Amino acid sequence: MSDSQLQSVPDETGPSGRRLWTSVLSVFELDEHEMALFREMVRTVDLLDELDDQVRQDGLMVPGPGLTQRVHPAAVEARHARIALARLSASLRLPSGMPGEEQQNARQRRVGVRGTYGVRGVVS
Repeated sequence: MSDSQLQSVPDETGPSGRRLWTSVLSVFELDEHEMALFREMVRTVDLLDELDDQVRQDGLMVPGPGLTQRVHPAAVEARHARIALARLSASLRLPSGMPGEEQQNARQRRVGVRGTYGVRGVVS
């Protein structure tokens, strides 16, 4: 990624999103379609921070109807956001670590396209 793209962190990005943005784009050069996925990853990381703050403030359990207790809606939403983050991360296929500094600004290499899943027990 060029220096101008590295410096163009979206204005509304929080601290966790900024760290993710900088750490990934300082190592990898992403194409525009990958940048769209990556921007969503950054937004999701920041959303998770906000949801976590809300649960810490209110507690995991909140009053429900009558005298019941229920899981905080922000905790439920955080679970969905974590699933989305994992899927976005898997779609980008970013490795978890770099063996050496010589791979700075390395372009991602895709080995192939993952095939479709078939329904078991159904004969075409």
